[in-house]
Amino acid sequence: MTLNQLRYVVEAAAAGSITEAAQRLFITQPSLTAAIHALEEELGIVIFRRTNKGITLTVKGEEFLAYARQLLEQEALIRERYSKRQRKKQLFCVSAQHYSFAVEAFVDLLREYGGAEYEFHMRETETYKILEDVGGFRSEVGVLYLNPYNETIVRRAIEDHGLLFTPLFTARPHVFVSKRNPLAARAMITLPDLAEYPRLSYEQGTHNAFYYAEEIQSTRPVKKDIIVTDRATLFNLLIGLDGYTISSGVINEELNGPEIVARPLAVDDFMEIGYLTRRNIRLSRFGKVYIEKLQQRVSQVTPSE
Repeated sequence: MTLNQLRYVVEAAAAGSITEAAQRLFITQPSLTAAIHALEEELGIVIFRRTNKGITLTVKGEEFLAYARQLLEQEALIRERYSKRQRKKQLFCVSAQHYSFAVEAFVDLLREYGGAEYEFHMRETETYKILEDVGGFRSEVGVLYLNPYNETIVRRAIEDHGLLFTPLFTARPHVFVSKRNPLAARAMITLPDLAEYPRLSYEQGTHNAFYYAEEIQSTRPVKKDIIVTDRATLFNLLIGLDGYTISSGVINEELNGPEIVARPLAVDDFMEIGYLTRRNIRLSRFGKVYIEKLQQRVSQVTPSE
């Protein structure tokens, strides 16, 4: 067993394809296949299942991958401390719903531990994609919410992907609107108040079921619906069209601009926001620090803001 073989397994698991992993590693596909097969023969386990659509990890493969990543991380730390050679880029990935505190924690991590060279990914993406990213080892940490409506379905999906959900905080529903929207003057907003305004929500791709919606009260019928894919577009439309979206109430003026405000929504509902990790898999140092930064950011906010 060699460090290169460990790197091959980690890269193949991340790519989900031997062909793509070989391209990333700048080796031929037969060479990569032979190296992984030799490792499987040596250890007496099957790491990957081969299918027409690519490769997936076996149960033993998931366990082996966790150890491989730990060994490679330790090797990187040794090189960083003792080698005079140029250090390799630091790698870390997060997938999250569109929460400002998740981005702030990512920034905090980079400022403290980014180093001279790094490749960090912050994916604000669809809810089911978060499950797939963390479950498929493309991201180490995911951030999303549960509530009474979606909990049964989403927890089942969390379990199916071999993940663990850890709560960060519970928030009451708030309406995000432009400061110029007449609703901004209300101390409390009701659902009937929203009837004439466009509702903005995030596209959920092929898993566009209500259970995976990023916004609560998503099953409520409305006259005007606008679906977007990114945070900047959503906030621009909140301002330009007097639209609204329903979220946690945690908002950051530096990231989202000074024109957006949050007002409490008078409904009997809540959002339990937390993070996802792989079950029984030890976090890397960046994963641990990112979660620490998340917890620090959450402790600084008041969900009712």
